[in-house]
Amino acid sequence: MFYDLNVPYTPNHTELQRTLAFLAELGYNTVALSVNLSGKLPADFTSPIPSPLHFPTPPNLHILTRCTLTLSDPSQNHRIASLSTHYSLLAIRPTCEKTLQQTCLSLPPIDLISLDCTLRYPFYFRQKTLLAAVEKGIRFEICYSPGILGTGEARRNLIGNATQLVRATRGRGIVVSSEAMRALACRGPWDVVNLGVGWGMGKERAVEALQREARGVVVGAEMRRRSYRGVVDVVFGGEKPVEEVEPKGEKGGKRKETEKVVKELKRKADESVDAEAVGKYAE
Repeated sequence: MFYDLNVPYTPNHTELQRTLAFLAELGYNTVALSVNLSGKLPADFTSPIPSPLHFPTPPNLHILTRCTLTLSDPSQNHRIASLSTHYSLLAIRPTCEKTLQQTCLSLPPIDLISLDCTLRYPFYFRQKTLLAAVEKGIRFEICYSPGILGTGEARRNLIGNATQLVRATRGRGIVVSSEAMRALACRGPWDVVNLGVGWGMGKERAVEALQREARGVVVGAEMRRRSYRGVVDVVFGGEKPVEEVEPKGEKGGKRKETEKVVKELKRKADESVDAEAVGKYAE
């Protein structure tokens, strides 16, 4: 079961429908439609992704919703927790070293840290900081589409940042997504595995980036929304339904009314039989 957790939602439903259909044909089973936000969050925020979508989707494709918040100022995080009620997944895209460190260590629970690997960062990814986020259950996301279809500089930055990220995390806690704006930017799961191997990931780790690690993000996000502090989930345990007990007065009244109806039906049946017998005797 393969996952692509970053497909940008666009108002161009024709292209989006084509992209989803192509991803299903390539073998993906779960796709997350992403909305990008930046700056101060509005007070009355609502998701622009309709549910259900305004066009038919492949029957074997499970669609989730996701919000990617670009964080450039450490003081813009006071309403991040409220986004989890509107989306299935919540991702943060830090733009500087301070926001990356804050996202890894002190932000409210999030699901993904999605770095824009097409940019050249003026700092190194610190192993201690990144592994602390992995231990908390946060996963790091590498998006390949902007680098593949971008300029030569974007492609070089993608390779350099992905290699540095794999080295800093030791290949643990990494999810690979497409961030494809159109169907032409999508790649098959095993092509993405080959990309991961080229970035320094082992083949097993590269496969886990599309399967096990991505599934852990989805399950963890659902548990965080439904359960108490992500630990205790209250589910239906098969209890017997409670039988409704009728009041004593109503129970006796219904029984008498039923007996009265039965007697009336018997009386009419006897009258019809007697009438038929009299008619035959007269003949």
